[in-house]
Amino acid sequence: MNFPKLITLLFLVSIASTVFAQKSLPDVNIQELSGKKVNIQDYADNGKVTVLSFWATWCVPCKKELDNIAEYYEEWQEDYNMELVAISVDNARSITKIKTVVDSKGWEYEILSDKNGDLKRALNFQAVPYTMVIDTDGNIVYRHDGYVEGDEFELEEVLQKLSK
Repeated sequence: MNFPKLITLLFLVSIASTVFAQKSLPDVNIQELSGKKVNIQDYADNGKVTVLSFWATWCVPCKKELDNIAEYYEEWQEDYNMELVAISVDNARSITKIKTVVDSKGWEYEILSDKNGDLKRALNFQAVPYTMVIDTDGNIVYRHDGYVEGDEFELEEVLQKLSK
């Protein structure tokens, strides 16, 4: 295959992956910190707008994002009928640190673990922090990777639109 054809093929694959991006949560089991298995699709069926925030104990921007959202979380729950589920992508070696970090931060979020990376692979993202919003019909309506100060206000705008 010559170089121009290869570039064209890669471009088409890139467009196709964007166009056919997953619109709903996959059928994947992950764990609560207690070890109990949970199917992630259960969060698409709960009648609430659900924010999935993927993070890791070693990720400074992840913890900053979750800290900043914590300031507004109670108000958002009331105003937008939403919940946030913080899903750690820490591996089996660092999973023991999750509870310590969560306790020290005082986060009120539900905390889950994707220690084997099954959900991360199914959703096809590479890095954390990674945030998704699931509407009340179970559709993925927003995706955002990375975090800079103030991104929580963009997230709130999405929540406001969904609550109308």
